Amino acid sequence: MAIAILGAGYAGVTVARRLENNLPDDVDLVVVDESTDHLIRHELHRVLRRPSFEEDLTVPLADLFDRAEVRQGRVLEVVPEDHTVELEDGPLEYDYAAVCLGAETTFYELPGVEDYAIPFRDLEHAHAIRDRYLDLLVDGGRVVVGGAGLTGIQVAGELATLADEEDGRQAVEIVLVEQLDDVAPGFPQNFRAAIRDELIERGIDIRSETTVQGAREETIDLDDGELAYDLFIWTGGIGGSSALGGTRPQVRGTLQLDRETFVVGDAARVIDRDGELVPASAQSAIREARTAARNIQRLVEYDRDGDVFEPRLDTIDFDPRGWVVSVGDGAVAQVGPTILRGAPALAVKATAGVGYLSSVGAVREAIEVAREEFSGAMPARTDRP
Repeated sequence: MAIAILGAGYAGVTVARRLENNLPDDVDLVVVDESTDHLIRHELHRVLRRPSFEEDLTVPLADLFDRAEVRQGRVLEVVPEDHTVELEDGPLEYDYAAVCLGAETTFYELPGVEDYAIPFRDLEHAHAIRDRYLDLLVDGGRVVVGGAGLTGIQVAGELATLADEEDGRQAVEIVLVEQLDDVAPGFPQNFRAAIRDELIERGIDIRSETTVQGAREETIDLDDGELAYDLFIWTGGIGGSSALGGTRPQVRGTLQLDRETFVVGDAARVIDRDGELVPASAQSAIREARTAARNIQRLVEYDRDGDVFEPRLDTIDFDPRGWVVSVGDGAVAQVGPTILRGAPALAVKATAGVGYLSSVGAVREAIEVAREEFSGAMPARTDRP
């Protein structure tokens, strides 16, 4: 019996490790990813200030698994009806699959945005943004971050703090543009208000209820006019993986696309047992992955044992434990109804990160991430090439 885990982000790593621990050794597990490393994506913004931190944000996949086969390659297409995955080097057949390919940046077909904006999804993007931004700290200019979700907030906050560290705060203007009426749309009002205060304290110009309609080489077309820029960063939305036709298929709380194919994490739009859409986040992906792994395990055991009745599968009931977001050298956390800022919020963020990394065996990385978060403000350093 063969189980394919497609993608080695938070969801894929969690599914694979749980299945390793709970299925017999004669069940073959194959993990497919374009990279040889697992990226700790929720800390990616830290590389904007500390490129040397990159080594603590990547964990070799070979170090994470005991017996799963790791195949480096790009997933071109998932064909559930044939139980087949098309890879660059040929087809891969499966009995069960967990599709954990994450999401891709979407530009909503806005003219020029994909051509002129830098997205923020991987280390290459982080380094490209940092290189351009260091020049602006010398020459002056305006940075526009399109999208005030949690990623856009963290990027804007990190850039503002880097400017302070480099004595270039007067040289640059950072503008955060959001189509909806507030930063962190969709989150509780008190959480949004605290984030807004943190951004304002760092001199970031927040322009909510402002829609990007397109971009040219030096200007962005907004619904209320033009905005000149020197660096344009796009964090304005996520779309489906090209391997799933560019869509994020909707799945119910069992995470099943069909009986044998599960879609987990940002790759899907997940509806929980209460009929609510589960937000795309690392917290959601990990919890969905645990549910998917339990369900795959039960189905594999049923197939092997030949029981008469199909097993009852778990459905995810997403009740968030809270939310946390970095804003430069600070943070905002919501724990229950309580809003935390500063050192307590940083402690919450560090604890969450350490908990995940420890659960996948990345002890060294857990220690380094905790050190950065608990330090509050990271030491000023250039880390120039």
